[in-house]
Amino acid sequence: MSQKIQAVKGMNDLLPVAQKDFKLNSALWQAFEDVVVAWTRSFGYHQIRTPIVEQTGLFVRSIGEETDVIGKEMYTFSDSNDKLSLSLRPEGTASCLRAVVEHNLLYNNPQKLWYMGPMFRRERPQKGRYRQFHQVGVEALGFDGPDVDAELIAMSANLWERLGIREHLTLELNTLGNQQERAAHRTALIAYLQQHEALLDEDSRRRMHTNPLRVLDTKNPDLQAMANAAPRLTEYLGTESLAHYDALKNMLDGLGIRYVENPRLVRGLDYYNLTVFEWTTDKLGAQATVCGGGRYNGLIEELGGKPASAIGFALGIERLLLLVQEFGQLAINNAPDVYFLHQGEGSSLVAMQHAALLRAEGLNVYLHCGEQSLKAQLKKADASGAAIAVIVAQEEQLNNTLTIKNLRTHEQQTVAASAALQLIQQWKKA
Repeated sequence: MSQKIQAVKGMNDLLPVAQKDFKLNSALWQAFEDVVVAWTRSFGYHQIRTPIVEQTGLFVRSIGEETDVIGKEMYTFSDSNDKLSLSLRPEGTASCLRAVVEHNLLYNNPQKLWYMGPMFRRERPQKGRYRQFHQVGVEALGFDGPDVDAELIAMSANLWERLGIREHLTLELNTLGNQQERAAHRTALIAYLQQHEALLDEDSRRRMHTNPLRVLDTKNPDLQAMANAAPRLTEYLGTESLAHYDALKNMLDGLGIRYVENPRLVRGLDYYNLTVFEWTTDKLGAQATVCGGGRYNGLIEELGGKPASAIGFALGIERLLLLVQEFGQLAINNAPDVYFLHQGEGSSLVAMQHAALLRAEGLNVYLHCGEQSLKAQLKKADASGAAIAVIVAQEEQLNNTLTIKNLRTHEQQTVAASAALQLIQQWKKA
């Protein structure tokens, strides 16, 4: 017997039932996708779909060459035909903006877009962190004011309400100012870190000159006091940046959305400026961040487009669904409305014909395939979760009738085939 080939570690199969090492299943996932489609539509956002493979330069230019994502985590390879360097996308914003710029979608027309799909990072797999993971991303492009910042945060809060997990999430909020303000703070921060270089761990020393803000976001308890005393970005913010931030907070207060200001919140990618935010939880162990985002004014221009304001967020589906599975609510109905049973010569074809008629009326119908006793088929019908079973045997074929059984009340009637739909709909509503 040939040796089995297993999935790549950290890349999970999504099965109809939960797996031992991966607690999510396709029914839960599909129910979540249905919620996302309705949720984005209710806010007026339109879906965009982009390839999972892009030119590596797209991510280097947008995310930042010195970030961990580019330096350590991307899956990169050479195309054998034209020798391009290609990468599996590690996040969705860069691909979305590449498509917007390439197809000139912002020509006199701001855009509210969303996407959903797999992302890839070469990381150590653990609960809530995988090498192939999935995100829902929302991007508002071409809007300058703090009102769209507030809308995006309110939009995310609305999703938590729909999923029944709002009480388990905390909104953390910060502002990073504009490029000039960040540059002034960066200079002061590097000077401060150099004074305390002996205290820094290896990771912080590496980041000190490339991404010093990330040093302040360290999880190392030995560095907390040093990080708390570091120069704060808020001290370098100008009037416009502070006004944008204050207006956003006033709007969130007016919407009744509670938040915690976190001056050390910087996010992991270089393109953020002004507003940044994260939704965190204490229910998933080390993987605390479920959703994060912020403004990235300037990135569209960096990717070859005309200057335009932009803000967005992304949420990790796996982490979110682990939270929903344990604490939330998500209506899952994977059961058919009707389960068709049949027995006797020619009965399977007759069952197929009647099943097709019921599907045309909008019913979900499962048709039994293969030869089994009616008793065995009824057991499977019960196990399927269907509300109604329809039986086609010799007598039904001879008389052009169908036997309808209510699997909830166990009531059973044999009716003319033409009357079956009416009875099924009546029992289904009861």
